[in-house]
Amino acid sequence: MDLTQVYAMATGIAIITAALTQVAKVSFGVPKRVIPLIALIIGMLLGVAAAPLSDASVPVLLWAGGISGLMASGMFETAKKLMNGEGKDDKDSDDDK
Repeated sequence: MDLTQVYAMATGIAIITAALTQVAKVSFGVPKRVIPLIALIIGMLLGVAAAPLSDASVPVLLWAGGISGLMASGMFETAKKLMNGEGKDDKDSDDDK
């Protein structure tokens, strides 16, 4: 399995990881500072759970799951910042006009 396949698997797992991380956050009141760690663990578990769907070894599946966990926590934080308007540059604001 080459790196392209690992990234493709991680991308697919990241969607499920993001959803399960959000469920854990809302249901169990997980503190914000541990969300990336929770996402990483969930991603790695999902990576190993995907073993029947792939011919990759367990370390490769753990790697893909870890990448998906980091992607999921990054996607969630980026989306949240964009929704709250925190991602705007000072150059692009209309306040200067």
